[in-house]
Amino acid sequence: MSMLSSRSHVIVLLMLARTVAAQQPSIDQPPLWSARPDVDAFEKIENDHLAAAQRAIDQIDATKGSRTIDNTLAPYDEAIRQLNAANYFADLMQELHPDESFRNRATAMTTKVSNASTALSLNRDVYHALASLDVSKSDAATRYYVRRQLLEFRLAGVNKDDATRAKLKKLQDQLTTELSTFERNISDDTRTVQVTDVRELDGLPQDFVDSHKRGSDGKISITTNYPDLFPVLQYAKNDDIRRRLWSAWVSRAYPKNRTVLRHIMQMRRDIAGLLGYSSWADYNAADKMIGSGSNIAKFISQLDAATRPPAKREFATLLAEKRKTNPAATQITTYENWRLNELVRRSQYDFDSESIRPYLPYAAVKQGILDTAASLFHVSFRQEMNAPGWDPSVETWDVIESGQMTGRFYLDMHPRPGKYSHDAMAQVLDGIRGKQLPEAALMCNFPEPTATDPGLMSYDDVVTFFHEFGHLMHHILGGQQQWAGISGLTMEADFVEAPSQMLEEWMHSPQVLASFAHQYQTGEPIPAELVARMNRASAFGRASSIALQNALSAISYDIYKSKPADVALDATTLRDLSHYTLSVPSAADGHLYASFGHLGGYSSAYYTYMWDKVIAEDFFQQFDQTNLLAGDTPMRYRRLVLEPGGSMSANDLVKDFLGRPQNTKAFQQWMGEEFADTRQNE
Repeated sequence: MSMLSSRSHVIVLLMLARTVAAQQPSIDQPPLWSARPDVDAFEKIENDHLAAAQRAIDQIDATKGSRTIDNTLAPYDEAIRQLNAANYFADLMQELHPDESFRNRATAMTTKVSNASTALSLNRDVYHALASLDVSKSDAATRYYVRRQLLEFRLAGVNKDDATRAKLKKLQDQLTTELSTFERNISDDTRTVQVTDVRELDGLPQDFVDSHKRGSDGKISITTNYPDLFPVLQYAKNDDIRRRLWSAWVSRAYPKNRTVLRHIMQMRRDIAGLLGYSSWADYNAADKMIGSGSNIAKFISQLDAATRPPAKREFATLLAEKRKTNPAATQITTYENWRLNELVRRSQYDFDSESIRPYLPYAAVKQGILDTAASLFHVSFRQEMNAPGWDPSVETWDVIESGQMTGRFYLDMHPRPGKYSHDAMAQVLDGIRGKQLPEAALMCNFPEPTATDPGLMSYDDVVTFFHEFGHLMHHILGGQQQWAGISGLTMEADFVEAPSQMLEEWMHSPQVLASFAHQYQTGEPIPAELVARMNRASAFGRASSIALQNALSAISYDIYKSKPADVALDATTLRDLSHYTLSVPSAADGHLYASFGHLGGYSSAYYTYMWDKVIAEDFFQQFDQTNLLAGDTPMRYRRLVLEPGGSMSANDLVKDFLGRPQNTKAFQQWMGEEFADTRQNE
């Protein structure tokens, strides 16, 4: 069958699936926090999920005779649904609940749920029951699901002897505890630097200065939360305040997480060894698009070769800018990059990043992103007013299509003590067609509007908002599957960033920005000429940004490719930062690993962001660049990339949408340099 006819066949099948889904009865599913659970009620909800999962597993064990989809796969998927629901809820509360004691109980519950999941992954009886299923006459999604689950069982060690499986379970249980501790140490460690003279804030936007009043001790406190950190790094003229705040930020969770990360590294090394892999990096790549640890190293090397020439040109420009005030300068320290990039954009591109902020008040940006997503994905959004949340600031929203609710999401968008300190999308519930609606939450740290402050956002803030909303729509639109185990983002982990990075590009569209970016005082729409200057200026620094991401990818890989005893964490971090970027890291940069949260979840796979950037730019070039919402591409993208969720391999998703495997031509164009083909699997 030709590629064209194959793609047409896929479109017909997906349209049919959507028609069937639309005919499903509406699902009465109250919001997550409707019962307003206290910590004891929360634990009961979690334990009820665990009990339901165990009943489903017991049903598989009790089945006699031949194995069928109904008596084996259906109860297995029910166990997955219940375990996932428990895990998502516990993780959410660990990261977001405002009460520390509640977060502590949630952390303990995360461990308990993970232990149950590990036990299932090592359950030989369930594995053999799934392996004995005849799925030859089942639909393609079901066949893929069973094949994928059997692979995951084997990667968990289900086919090892009893003693090895017992060791693996003990290690996985211990690992879960350490990972929770690693994340909590970061979230709980918001640091502060203080200034005594308001002149130290010269260069910062007036709304920033106005919102930072002197405390009772007469000092002004600046935190390491994003709404403080990046404005200071970008705008503050005072070098000392930028240096001190950067040092505080990269030192969060240090030294606590040095010990915790070493435990994590050793346990992961032991797990990989028991499963026959030479390193955790090789083991972790086995079920991903990239395939192996050596391919990670190859990709990092290729990216470095492609990035270095344009990064050198950018560095020369930044150094020349620094020499305007320091003629003897020969190097740039990491923390100086944000300020110097801003100065270059002003002097050479006639663009002051501060000039766009008055057009980006938080409320307008939020509505603009909702409206853009509604137009792009052919859905609508409806807020559930007065719906309770774990914090008063949380908003609850419904996703509506053809008059029916097809998903729900929660917005927790501003910083507070103890909250997750970065920006992310969190799964809340897997979607199952006709049974359970997909739910997700955005947990971000954007400027918070007040009665006197509109919460003006930066360019990077809005790009991040688009990014996380891309994850959210992927989870919702891909969450209309028959099975929980292939719903939403349950797929190869090194593909999940591609749709979110693709949606970042909408920030560059004059058409999209004109729809919501209005001056917060006058209502004047953002001038097209300002958007054009913004886009030209934002292209400067791309190579340097990629180089930094590649350095982080290398840190992620190098920490997990070797024996932990051979890895000096500070030295490895400083070496990779020095090698892959042209800036000179400070001594404090050596502690970056302690607050590098992705070393927990992504472990050796931080390369995912750049791997998926290549795919995202390839996707984006398929859209009409003069009108991103025009033509049939938006719906083709929705149907062929987002709606399948994890029901097929990511490599096939890419081929179905592009009509070919991904290549790097669009990425070359985006970065402005020729880049050798980085595809590993075609």
